[in-house]
Amino acid sequence: MENLIENITNALKTVKYPGFSRDIVSFGIIKKISVDPQNNLLIQASLNTDNDENVKKLKDDICKVLSDKFSFNSIDITINNQENNKEEDSKSKIKKIIAVSSCKGGVGKSTIALNLAYELSRNNKVGLLDLDIYGPSLPTLINHNEQPEINNDIIIPVDKYGLKCMSFGFINNENSPTIWRGPMVSRMTQQFFDNVQWGELDYLILDLPPGTGDIQLTLVQKINLSGAVIVTTPQDLSHVDVKKGSDMFKKVNTPIIGIIENMSGLVLSGNLNIKSTSDLELSIENKKIDIDNEGNFNFCYDIFKGTSGNLESERLGLPLLGKIHIDKNISDSCDKGVPFVKQYEGSFIQKEFKEIAEKIK
Repeated sequence: MENLIENITNALKTVKYPGFSRDIVSFGIIKKISVDPQNNLLIQASLNTDNDENVKKLKDDICKVLSDKFSFNSIDITINNQENNKEEDSKSKIKKIIAVSSCKGGVGKSTIALNLAYELSRNNKVGLLDLDIYGPSLPTLINHNEQPEINNDIIIPVDKYGLKCMSFGFINNENSPTIWRGPMVSRMTQQFFDNVQWGELDYLILDLPPGTGDIQLTLVQKINLSGAVIVTTPQDLSHVDVKKGSDMFKKVNTPIIGIIENMSGLVLSGNLNIKSTSDLELSIENKKIDIDNEGNFNFCYDIFKGTSGNLESERLGLPLLGKIHIDKNISDSCDKGVPFVKQYEGSFIQKEFKEIAEKIK
């Protein structure tokens, strides 16, 4: 019997989660396999979705694989919704877990996640978890490369700028390439929740790596996400990729809060060294420039053509939470390891982050 169960398990390893390349066994979806004396196969699975199409496809795929390899009188598959069966642990003290995500790399997710977390922390207890196993950014963004303290196998998150921070980069800080296989990535991702002393938090912001693979599926299967924020840039190429990330969250029944368009345009601010009894107006390339009576102005020049943020917002029927414009000081603050919204409080872009944070609450 033991060999039979092992053979069934190996057969199930060829069944992929619908829409993904990862098998259902390695993700812990299969909970129990048994064969009764009448040669009836019983399989119990747990799945965090109420998507009937995915459930049906999964059952069909399991039946086909097992029917081709074995001769059972019947195959009975029970799939329970995992939503109400997730383990209670330190995460129960976290009120909301919000993922910052995009299928595409290079759109500024890490910068968005850090500055959004800092804005939320002005009036809330906030944690920031960098889940990019292969290229963690958080150590650079907050200028911290020391290993965290560990007590009784529990990791104490780094306290920086009033945020509780954790990143794989704090642990693997030898500046060497990281090569991890899928199951190892999933285990490490789970440990960042189970073995980190987050304590009581109003928000835990997750900085997800690009793609729609192992880490993302582990999250939606194991962690009760409150929602996801999708980050894009204006270009059509960005929209092609970001749609895949949005559809992945919809497929696994994770709510999408809204869209953020990063690098929307270059903000030019200045003073014309003039004074007037009333506000003035100028225009560049048919765009109006508002100038106050002290001569101060802000003008946004569209460097990248396209409206990816608006397109994805309309496609999903979800709000465009805001647009973050380009400013060389954002790059400078990242290199210095200081959140932009902390260093440039009161700036045009800090106010953009503040408005987005208010919409997410």
